[in-house]
Amino acid sequence: MARVSSARLPLTSALHQQPAGIRDSDFVDCYSKPCDTPLEEAAERAFHFPAWVSALMRFRNLLVAPLGLNTKVTSPDRVGFFPLVSRSDDELILGIDDSHLDFRISVLKQEGQIYFATWVRTKNRFGRVYLRAIMPFHILIVRNAVKRA
Repeated sequence: MARVSSARLPLTSALHQQPAGIRDSDFVDCYSKPCDTPLEEAAERAFHFPAWVSALMRFRNLLVAPLGLNTKVTSPDRVGFFPLVSRSDDELILGIDDSHLDFRISVLKQEGQIYFATWVRTKNRFGRVYLRAIMPFHILIVRNAVKRA
């Protein structure tokens, strides 16, 4: 299995075109690995989370529902449980805008590599606290997802 490594998000990614801009974010990360799997299949594999991730998400939803945060994805067009924002031949952009933060995930296939990048812009103090609290889980989950792609 190919090794997952931290990477620089290619300039061709649509995340660079975010209305707020990639530089106007509170968090951006990117991981990549060599991949010959088609984009859609790689994304589906990556976001078919193991039971421990699904359990963490259910626990997260129980904790944040009383705070009015988004706990249900109603979009019919999604990958895993993330709503699809846009699609091109070589990239999927997934994400949600919520009261505490906006986030986007890029799954970009380019030159035999697959890149998974996360962009987050917090909107208030709660968003900043939330981002700090989930960060250790985020890194573990994303690196695990990229391995499965």
